Amino acid sequence: MNTDNAKRSALTIDGRTLSYVDFGGPDRPLLALHGHMSEGVSFADLAARLAPDWRVIAPDQRGHGHSDRAADYSREGYLADLQALMDHLGLERAALLGHSLGAINAYQFAARHPERVTALVNGEGCAELGLDGSNPLAFVLNLPEGTCPSREAFVAQLDQFAPFFESAVRERPDGTWGLHFHPKDIYESEDQVHGDHWADWTGSACPALLIRGTKGGVLPAEQAAQMAARRPDTRLVELETDHFLYANDPVGFADAVRDFLASA
Repeated sequence: MNTDNAKRSALTIDGRTLSYVDFGGPDRPLLALHGHMSEGVSFADLAARLAPDWRVIAPDQRGHGHSDRAADYSREGYLADLQALMDHLGLERAALLGHSLGAINAYQFAARHPERVTALVNGEGCAELGLDGSNPLAFVLNLPEGTCPSREAFVAQLDQFAPFFESAVRERPDGTWGLHFHPKDIYESEDQVHGDHWADWTGSACPALLIRGTKGGVLPAEQAAQMAARRPDTRLVELETDHFLYANDPVGFADAVRDFLASA
């Protein structure tokens, strides 16, 4: 896919850098929020498939990609970053799309700032999760926190995790190599996204699209059906893929998003 028009920029929030990728296009903005351990450029394929009708802007959320680590990974912190980004871009209103963590951030932002959200796309973002106290991302604490002098040396440190996280290895400003996120931050962020968020999910009235993966997704079928039934003007689409909808069924995901946005 052609992403020649993509431009990386950044803003400063309380001394902390928040980086974002603007894939360009006309003035129909779609802010795309990635999930844990991902980054804004993961939406490059989607941006190309939605062009030229939509200008996709995808931040590296706090503690991910080119963005700095934050002092906390609270719900309030993520939502404040999104508000700061919209203000920085001069966007009074925009459509929001999110995956997993990003989907919850998107619908919580819409509940708190309904006047700023024209449409909402939720990819595998649950209305309630982690109520049993478990953390499904606890395994990340087994990933190396430090850096190595070369990419090859760090990938070797990943050991059995290398097939899953080799693509997340980046060169740091000091010339060393490591993950583009810090495992302890991810664990903390996952802990803080858990909860009963039904009031937030049903707290906005803009058109919404809920997309669920039927083969290994994290959003249970029963909960997805309830989410569509309890929130007015919500469409449910199920794709025969896993949690990583936009990566493992890019055509189906983009088609669902495009069709929804055309009528939203």
